[in-house]
Amino acid sequence: MNTSPTLQWIANSLAKGTADRKNLDNLFPAEAADEAQRFHHQIPGFGATPLRRLSALAAKIGVKEILVKDESLRLGLNAFKVLGGSFAIYKHLQQHHKKEQPLSYDEIRSHKLYPNGEAMVFVAATDGNHGIGVAWAARELGYQAIIYVHQHTSRARIDAITRQGARVVVVSGTYDDAVRQAGADAKTNGWQVISDTSWEGYEEIPRWVMQGYTTMLAEARQQMAAEGIRQPTHVFVQGGVGALAAATVGYFKQLYYDNPPRFVVVEPETAACLYSSCRLADGQPHSFPGKLDTIMAGLACGDPSPLAWNILRDYADIFVTCQDYVAARGMRVYGAPIGDDARVISGESGAVTLGALLTMMQPAYTALRQKIGLDKNARVLIISTEGDTDPEDYLKIVWDGRFPLPENQ
Repeated sequence: MNTSPTLQWIANSLAKGTADRKNLDNLFPAEAADEAQRFHHQIPGFGATPLRRLSALAAKIGVKEILVKDESLRLGLNAFKVLGGSFAIYKHLQQHHKKEQPLSYDEIRSHKLYPNGEAMVFVAATDGNHGIGVAWAARELGYQAIIYVHQHTSRARIDAITRQGARVVVVSGTYDDAVRQAGADAKTNGWQVISDTSWEGYEEIPRWVMQGYTTMLAEARQQMAAEGIRQPTHVFVQGGVGALAAATVGYFKQLYYDNPPRFVVVEPETAACLYSSCRLADGQPHSFPGKLDTIMAGLACGDPSPLAWNILRDYADIFVTCQDYVAARGMRVYGAPIGDDARVISGESGAVTLGALLTMMQPAYTALRQKIGLDKNARVLIISTEGDTDPEDYLKIVWDGRFPLPENQ
């Protein structure tokens, strides 16, 4: 393990490599990714988001390729999260109505599922993007949504949820408190929780959420193939509760089982539940204490999803934590491209993986680069998970220089 003021990293001593693949096959069978794509492609206006090839930046920092999946353009919602929430709602409706054949998008919207009664209400807790995705999907499919947020959620993110027709409930405390309150209220009122995190007795929907995310990853694979790239050598992915990270690791591990990329999971140092779980090394997920105070609102999670942790425990290579200025640097670099590279509008949680990659190329992290073979032959895939989901904060960071790099960086 190596520590520094900028990054902390730890190699995953629990990784199983090619050992028992029960969890992998259970969560990410090939047919699940195919089903998710078939559903998403029925959504009016649905299309693949771009895969940006940042060749000039790659040459500047000393790697072969930097490939960025730009999720700021996903269905006009500025983030990838709608993929998971919409697929989970679809799967739940199919199961609830005991349909042997897959429901079509139009069949769900027709309201014929509830000819004599009131449609169910969907509930979610969020730091922003998951709630927007669930609210959008519920509205588009003809259902109600109630979204729970914590007290520090920005007005811009709350307004983005209400614009999708959902009712917003503000909960004192952190994101994890919002998760607990949403679950309690749903149980009392007979609502259906659509959560991207799991807990004991609640695993099916979080599994569907993760499977929904694989549409984005399948797009990236197809786009790489179109560019003549067989596979990435490294994949950098955001932490949070672990759902996106597990979907990413699980999808690509399943796809390239005998020769997978090296997987790097990145978190804020003030909300490092996955890193801490790896460091404790007992194989169990562990909560991270504190106020979870970070500019990376979408990653401000203290309780890992046990379902996601099982995949990360078995197959992630490196867990990294970083300070907020690492994410801010990533935002600025995306926003000021060099050469012929495309500009990417990426928010705090979206840009942290690029910021981490840039930091890791510094001399202080030679041991880390050697550990994972991050060199001039590396093809690095990064997911920019969101755009400027809080436009005011985005401009304060990119225009006004909030959270600058320390002078010694």
